[in-house]
Amino acid sequence: MRPTFLAAALCLFAAVAVARPANLVFILTDNQGAWTLGCYGNPDIRTPNIDRLAAGGLRFNRALSSNPVCSPTRATFLTGLMPSQHGLHSFLDPRFMMGHEAYNTLGEFRSLGEILHDAGYACGLSGKWHLGANLTPSEGFDFWITKPDGSTREFYDQDIIENGAVRREAGYTTDLWTRKGIRFIEQNRERPFFLFLAYNGPYNLGNLMTNPPRNRHADFYRGKPFPSFPRDAMHPWQHANKQFHNLQNAIERCAAETSGVDDGVGEITATLERLGLLEDTLIVYAADQGWMGGQNGMWGMGDHFQPTGAHDLMMQIPFLFHHPARIPAGRTSDLLVSNYDFLPTVLHHLGLGDRLPDDGLKLPGRDLSPVLAGRPLDLADNAVYYEMETTRAVRTDDWKLVRRHPDGPHELYDMRADPQERFNLYGQPGTESVKQALSARLDAFFWEHRDPQYDIWQGGRSKAKRHTP
Repeated sequence: MRPTFLAAALCLFAAVAVARPANLVFILTDNQGAWTLGCYGNPDIRTPNIDRLAAGGLRFNRALSSNPVCSPTRATFLTGLMPSQHGLHSFLDPRFMMGHEAYNTLGEFRSLGEILHDAGYACGLSGKWHLGANLTPSEGFDFWITKPDGSTREFYDQDIIENGAVRREAGYTTDLWTRKGIRFIEQNRERPFFLFLAYNGPYNLGNLMTNPPRNRHADFYRGKPFPSFPRDAMHPWQHANKQFHNLQNAIERCAAETSGVDDGVGEITATLERLGLLEDTLIVYAADQGWMGGQNGMWGMGDHFQPTGAHDLMMQIPFLFHHPARIPAGRTSDLLVSNYDFLPTVLHHLGLGDRLPDDGLKLPGRDLSPVLAGRPLDLADNAVYYEMETTRAVRTDDWKLVRRHPDGPHELYDMRADPQERFNLYGQPGTESVKQALSARLDAFFWEHRDPQYDIWQGGRSKAKRHTP
């Protein structure tokens, strides 16, 4: 009996010793408000595959980005740092992506790809990078196919970077990123992998919004009424995108490109299931920042307004976590969470919490992995913070304060009574104590977490060209 018992124990030990870590597929979209997805209540746009991800895992209902544009939010997802820590306050200049001035803006930090690479993961990027030195794989990624720029002029017949060279992709780039992501998964199926699938759709900006959609969803959406897109009068702070305001073609383009991304999500999940990998793969679906499509007369994100906007819908992103082996299905959370919570949450969920980066800066994010596992998380201070250059905001369950350095205009909203942020209470009688308390919290947060060289409020610099003076 004893040898049999010993053999069984040795077999069990061997099985535990070679247990494979969970894979990670991080799907990040470009300029996508959570409200445009079916799982967040949109009745007009078809997103069945994204909706299945949400139904099979955890949906955060109140996830907000820490900044309203691409480069800063992508840097925050990968490093866990705020713009006043990593130095990217706005979208990166093209000259830092290609040419003799190009450089990796994350080079001074230890980011998610590097951490997982050192932990034995194969790491691959398929899609938009927009963080500098686009020709050269970096940050732990060996598999690398991306765009030479950050903006999107169209989704067809566009230049892409593959094998260190620029070439023209004749087809639909949304499908290209999916195909390359599938190839990466198939090539690395025998080892733990991290796929960063960074779609540059749906985008919803630029002159492409005047071009009719061309993907397989175009005919379905042609002429639809889209009641989820309000037709409010244009907001006086609207500066860019005026030509798309309430434009039927722009709304159809948004819907078609959103459904195009959803097709890719379906193909990725089908691939994981076909290879027997879906059960123990953590899939995270998110957007780099939110987007507004007519609400309050606004179209776009914070940088499309003067002064810079900080409306909740410019900030609200989809944030879905799906891992059948470990995340109970069919759950939602109303916690206020941010994209700076992504890094500590993912690393702890993967059992790599001891590898959190220590770059001399205090990470602002919280570990939400207990929430993923279905356990309560006791937060004494349920608040999130936001900044773009001279604009900063703090959002709590009850209030939002927006301050603009140095002279305003400032905003204060009662988010319980006025969730659409239509009535600015800043300076109104009876709100002084709320304003002072929130101002103190805002100042304390950034004083604690900032890197002085990137603290614009204190004369610091930005790695990107300044959007506002």
